[in-house]
Parts: sequence; C-alpha cells; structure tokens
Amino acid sequence: MNTTPEPVVDMPDVPVIELPLPPPGTMGPPEEYRRLRQECPLARVRLPFGATAWYATRYEDVKELIADARLIRPSITDWPPRPGHVPGDEPGLVTMMELEGPRHAALRRALSEPFSVRSVRSRLPRIRRSADRLLDPFVGSDQPGDLVVRFLEPFPVMVMCDLVGIPYEDSDYFLPRADAALGAILTLEEGREATSQLREYITSLLDRKRREPGDDMLTRLVDECERGALDHESAVSFGLSMLVAGYRTSTMFLADAVLTLLALPGAYARLRDQRDLMPGAVEELLRYVPVLNGVVVLQAVEDIELHDRTIRADDAVLPVLAAANRDEHVFTDADRLDLCRADNPHLTFGRGAHNCIGSHLARAQMAVCLEALFDRLPNLRLAEDHHPIWEDESPSKSPLTLPVRW
Repeated sequence: MNTTPEPVVDMPDVPVIELPLPPPGTMGPPEEYRRLRQECPLARVRLPFGATAWYATRYEDVKELIADARLIRPSITDWPPRPGHVPGDEPGLVTMMELEGPRHAALRRALSEPFSVRSVRSRLPRIRRSADRLLDPFVGSDQPGDLVVRFLEPFPVMVMCDLVGIPYEDSDYFLPRADAALGAILTLEEGREATSQLREYITSLLDRKRREPGDDMLTRLVDECERGALDHESAVSFGLSMLVAGYRTSTMFLADAVLTLLALPGAYARLRDQRDLMPGAVEELLRYVPVLNGVVVLQAVEDIELHDRTIRADDAVLPVLAAANRDEHVFTDADRLDLCRADNPHLTFGRGAHNCIGSHLARAQMAVCLEALFDRLPNLRLAEDHHPIWEDESPSKSPLTLPVRW
C-alpha cells in the first residue's frame, strides 16, 4: 500500500509556518506561542510528515475548539489521507478520544466509578506503595542517580498496570510500541505498525481476563461486554488509551514537574515544607508544564469560521493546550510558576464530552509522587556536573534522563 500522504492544498492567503517546537534542551514552551496568540491566533502549520493543520493558541479559542462537536479526533490510520486508503478499512489507534456517540457514552459509564474521586482516594495507599517500591533501592544507590529511568518513568507504569490489570512484567513489550504510537505525528508508519501490535496485545489480555478474572478495570469491562452493556471494540479502545495516554503522558508531566521544582530556586524546599500547598501546586504544575504542545489533532466534519478564516471540512486542527495554559489574558504572570495561584482554570484535562476521565487519578499520582520524593529524598537536587538528555525533535518533551543527588 502506498502510504505517502496526499498533498495538502494550502489556502493562498494563509502563510504556512513550521510546527513550533520547544527550544533545544528544554521542555518549552515554544518561543512562538506569545507572538502567535497576539498576532496570528489561528495559524497554518506544516507537520513533520508534510501535511498541514490549523494551529490555535489563544485560551478562549482552544477552550471552544476542544468541546466543539464539529471537530472529531481521527485515528492515525485515517489521517492524514493516503492514496487508495478508505477511512476505517484497517484497525486503527482508536482510543477513548476517538470514540463518539453511544459507544463513547457507554464506555465512560462503565469507567465512571473506578475513576471517581472516591475510588482514586481509596487507592492512594497502593499508589504510595508503588512509589516506595521504586524509591527503596534508589535511596541507597550510587550518586548521581537517574530519577527518570529509576522512578519517574516506571512509577506511572506500575500504577497503571495495577489499576487496569496489565502485567507490569510485560512493560518491555508494550512501552516501546506505545511510544511509537504516541509519536505517530512524527513517524506515521512506525505508529501504525505499533498500533496493530498493541491491539493484538490488548485483545489477548481481555481474553485472559475472561478466563482468569481479577480485581481490575479490564475484568470490569469484560463483564460489561458479557452482559451486553459494552462492545468488544470499546474495551480495546480503553486498553489502548491506558497504554498510550495513560502511561507516557503521565511520565512526561511528572518528569517536567519535578525538573521545574528542582530548577527554580527554593521551589522544591518550599513545597516540601508547606504540604498544605500541595493541591493548588499540583494544579499549577499541570498548567505550567508545557507537555501538550500541539499533539491533540482534531478534524473538522463541517466548515468552521474563526478569526475571519474558514476551517474547511476534513481540515486538521491543533488546539494547543500548552499555549492556552500560558495565555496572559487569562493567567496573571502566566509564564511564572506560582505555587499559590488561586484562580487556575487550566485546560490540561480538556473539556466537553472528551474531557480526561483519568483526571482525578493524574492529580493523585502527581501528589503521591511529590510526597514520596519529599519524604524519601528531602535534599533532592540537580546534579550540577551532569545534564538531562532531551529528544529535541518532538513537540512534546520531557527529560529522557534526570541526573540528581540527594
């Protein structure tokens, strides 16, 4: 099959710019955000594989676009279009974000209780045990140590596996494939191949849960399928969601948040000593850390008018959550981390029908992560003689390594 994207015809009156990327060796955000918000809030950008998309950076625009029913999230197998390819003619990376209508509503109903505030609160001791299990050997190891490889990366994987019912020992298999699927905006073919393998993996896990039930979400979804409240593809979609967004996005937020606290003088010590600031600090870190740099891809199903421009049906739209979260018209001193920020309507978890169902878990996971670090490594600091390693070609960035001393 020819998988070269079809040429995209650009509107002659709208110049196309390169996809903004964070400066090398940093988490970002891209330097262009402020200028785009002020001068060109709906820009046209060229993505790494040649297709173009609308790029929205103002808070109010992003807020409306992510909840607009005229925009759907396409599978990476369906967008960008390819010659001879009919949308839906092959299994795709259909996560909860791509599901629509009754199937999406049924899946959210099935998952509402496990992801509720009450359920997440009841799991806090288990989440903390996962953190301590990883920190126990780290505390006594040689310095400097890599906090990403030894703790910040495996921690959300361990939490996700325990909650969902995915064997942690399988992580060497599914993690590289999840990364390839998540990075499909850069490498389409790798993403599509990884998607097929992940689908097979989740399907085999669901079959195993049918034979050997457990106290986990996959077993719950199998039960819902058995009684006809949910279809099999929706259960697969949830599994894909957790493997891709439920793990890697969490890792990136945690790594960027910890690096931010360590890099800003006094921030780590202040939060360590004033734990009552933790709820607001978690919200502020979720706003401030620019992980979601234009990686949410939506597709218009009908024409949309915005800023005297027409988003045509089938056009791709990137509502940039990280840019919206730094909008100076909404957040006072938006580019400063304020652990005491009171008014914080960030858009990190989206809004509307597809708002992040795991938002309570994500907040709890970050709080437990930081609490565990404060308790076990109170004098944690960056290793001055070693520097983090970054993947600078990606729009979403967190340090691949984080050398620290304690």
